[in-house]
Amino acid sequence: MNPIPVPTSPLWLGADADPAWRRLWRREPRLVAFAALMLACMAPSALGLALDERTLREVSVWVKPMKFMASTAMLALTTAWFAALLPEPVRRGPAFTALVWTLIATAGFEVAYITFQAALGQDSHYNVGTPFHAAMYSLMGTAAVVLTATQPWLAWLIWRHGRRGVAPAYRLAVLLGLVLTFVLGAGAGIMLGGGSPAPGPGLPVLGWSRVAGDLRAAHFVGIHAAQVLPLIGFALASWRPRAALTGVWLAAAAWSALWAAVLLQALAGRPLIGL
Repeated sequence: MNPIPVPTSPLWLGADADPAWRRLWRREPRLVAFAALMLACMAPSALGLALDERTLREVSVWVKPMKFMASTAMLALTTAWFAALLPEPVRRGPAFTALVWTLIATAGFEVAYITFQAALGQDSHYNVGTPFHAAMYSLMGTAAVVLTATQPWLAWLIWRHGRRGVAPAYRLAVLLGLVLTFVLGAGAGIMLGGGSPAPGPGLPVLGWSRVAGDLRAAHFVGIHAAQVLPLIGFALASWRPRAALTGVWLAAAAWSALWAAVLLQALAGRPLIGL
């Protein structure tokens, strides 16, 4: 039997006729349940956004918890999505199980502390005014690095044990996206943690400074490589299979260049979007 040349949809999880979400749940229920919990927690945060007038840097205190809940839900779901590229024995094995619980523990800790601080009307990041807050900020930084490290960890498992029959360009895009999420996302994140908050009022929802350079923009570009590049790889493998591998490498280079441009603009003190 000929191997499947390319996944049949961006949420390729197998050939059976069940809905994608059900196949996703069947393959990795822990991450799907965690993502569902994060999305459910956005409802009370949205209520706080509507009823609570407190702000930090001209942005509602409830915006940051909602952003992190959405971001961790997306990370959990894409990790579960890529788990379909692993054979079942590997998904049930100790390495992938440890990866799953590392992701849940670190992301859950970050969201819990950020939400707790929001309820108090206080910053979670850069808040080091007391020994407790300084210790928690340090733990948050460690958790963030470990959380993003789960992505190259997953890339290694896919490279070592990945299922056959997947289009090479799609597989390459997944591997590059996972690695760049750590290299670019954690790279900007480490610079963020070692500096100070960008001054001035922030953009709605995003919170990036409107008057100064803000490394959070580069961090945002970096951590979303794991979503953008696999979708590009899927599209290229579907529509331009002969040029797909080259296209994936070019897309990875372009995404890295975009990250570098955003980073340099932040380091130069210029806002990405000045309003």
